[in-house]
Amino acid sequence: MNKYAIPIIITLLISGLNAAAQGGNRFFPEKDLITTGIYYYPEHWNENQWERDIKKIAGMGYEFVHLAEFAWFKMEPEEGKFEFDWLDKVMALCAKYNLKVMMCTPSAATPAWMRVKYPETFVMDGHYIRAEHGTRGLGSIVNPAYRRFVAAIVTEMAKRYGQHKNVIGWQLDNEPDAKPDYSPSSQEAFRQWLRNKYKTIEALNAAWGAAFWSQWYDSFDQVIIPNTNLVGWWGNNPHALLDFKRYSADAQAEFLDFQAATLRSYISKEQFITTNYTAVSTGADPRRTNKLDFATYTAYPNGGTNNIGELGFRLGNSKVILFAAEYYKNVGGVSGVMEIQPGPVNWGSYNPLLLPGTVRMWLYHTFAAGGKLASSYRFRQINYSAEQYHAGVILPDGVTPSPGGEEYMQFMKEIKALRKQYKPGATMPATLAARSTAILWNLENYWTIDRQKQTWQWDTWNYPIKFLEIAKSFGAPVDVIPETADLSKYRFVIVPAYEMADSALVKKWSEYAANGGHLIITCRTATKDRMGHFWEAEWAAPISTLIGAQVKATDMLSNSGKGEILMGSAHYSWNNWADLLAPDKNTETLAVFDNQFYKGKAAVVKHKVGKGSITYIGVDTDDSKLEQDVLHGIYTGAGATTENYPPGIYVYWRDGFYVAVNYSSDNYTMNMPATANIMVGEKILQPGGVLVWTE
Repeated sequence: MNKYAIPIIITLLISGLNAAAQGGNRFFPEKDLITTGIYYYPEHWNENQWERDIKKIAGMGYEFVHLAEFAWFKMEPEEGKFEFDWLDKVMALCAKYNLKVMMCTPSAATPAWMRVKYPETFVMDGHYIRAEHGTRGLGSIVNPAYRRFVAAIVTEMAKRYGQHKNVIGWQLDNEPDAKPDYSPSSQEAFRQWLRNKYKTIEALNAAWGAAFWSQWYDSFDQVIIPNTNLVGWWGNNPHALLDFKRYSADAQAEFLDFQAATLRSYISKEQFITTNYTAVSTGADPRRTNKLDFATYTAYPNGGTNNIGELGFRLGNSKVILFAAEYYKNVGGVSGVMEIQPGPVNWGSYNPLLLPGTVRMWLYHTFAAGGKLASSYRFRQINYSAEQYHAGVILPDGVTPSPGGEEYMQFMKEIKALRKQYKPGATMPATLAARSTAILWNLENYWTIDRQKQTWQWDTWNYPIKFLEIAKSFGAPVDVIPETADLSKYRFVIVPAYEMADSALVKKWSEYAANGGHLIITCRTATKDRMGHFWEAEWAAPISTLIGAQVKATDMLSNSGKGEILMGSAHYSWNNWADLLAPDKNTETLAVFDNQFYKGKAAVVKHKVGKGSITYIGVDTDDSKLEQDVLHGIYTGAGATTENYPPGIYVYWRDGFYVAVNYSSDNYTMNMPATANIMVGEKILQPGGVLVWTE
């Protein structure tokens, strides 16, 4: 490559990266950086306390109030009778104290009259027992009666507040999770989904491999939802279960789009529509929605999660925001955190005190990763019911800020100071753009692998996240992308355990590398077709030419097994998963197995394709040292410089600011130019610490 090629590529990458972020930005002025809000439930409190609370919210520095999420009972106390006077009073108080409002549709918490009069509107579990009134998220989202009631309440809310100048946007439902539903309504909806997908029962039988164990169907009417509760985990058809996952995710997405379409008929174009997925969402797939302006996520630092070092249990799981902040940008190009719990929760395995600074660090992490809004669940810690132990930013006395509340106030004060330093038009530094990385990830691959992991040591959800962590340790900007994304915007594309693939996708990967990209593929990729069938060919046949090697066999060891690998003069260990590779003549072997009966067989291979390269990592290790060293060689070999941040140190660049957070249990001294201007924090980053600077 000539000396001018890398600068030209970097310029194109910077342009592409900046352009990609424009979709949902119209709702959030760049100069504001991030907007902060708070959940408030006036229906929980005496009306004579509302003004005191709203005034306190404004005084703490919040900019919007999140309302009505679970208040269906109060807005429609009787079927067809709507009462909004109480909500109008709260809206007026928000306006009085210069607070904007995020309005929420209440579909997650149905009123008691619905369960009494229309029990069919509730889901059924895997034992065909109908859910009862008393908690949230139990409505059967495909039931026609439930849909009518949702349409009615959403329509009435939209008519009343859709043009309200103080409403900035709408949250749909609450933490949509594609809950399994075995009710008659869902059974019929599933059959219709199958008819639409397969057209003929013969096609379904072929896709499901129904010749096995006499599972053959003569008509769609014979099909029922596959049920592991009654068939047994080991016996259920994995292809049918995969389709049930797809159906459930499609139904959830369509339900959100249904609500969004209802709102669009009435609301201002200046009001956004979003929803709040859980950060770890294994059922609902945000990429299936079509009508959301963007998606947000819920991320809780507490709950008894052990993480990095002796203080990790007080700092929360660093992987949560790390992954969610990138993944949810797939909808609308922007994201943010809708809920960061400011303290203990009611569902944790245990509830330690958070290390001082942790809540603030989590807020800065979502900001650093490009978040446009940050909201807290909740304002007041409730004195009664199921979530008594859920902390608020205000203690149960109703007036005293909690430690998490104090950290929210500090964050908001510091953000307002950073706004004064914001300079429009900042361009990502060329050094960072030269490391631009994408991780290709697909929830369907999670479903199929997690169903048949083959070894309990395989960590399906966190497997792609390990590569995100590695890339961030290099100081790389990283996106989590769908396979439809434009790969040419990235110098490095990582494809971790992409089990289901087809020829069109493999062709896209090949073209990316041929045009100068650096593709890293890992074990368990392209071993199945889109329906989860093995190829009637060699193992992982579609990528054999692509990676310049054949996968001859796969080995897995016990948790006490000792697998060894040699790369150059460095030794590594493994015991989770190993693909034994037979490289082609012109393929370079980077690492080999160094024990077991196949000692000397290739474990990692690389070869050049056109202007780029393709590397195949055939091993999953616990400590990720092998994977990290392989990737480091690829980055530096491509001319990119790298950092060497330890686990838990994440550094981002956004809007001209560098932001670093520390989830580790040790102090970390940040390497920065002598001319760096520190705006928040100190050069020595303590556990739970934050550092913001410009260069």
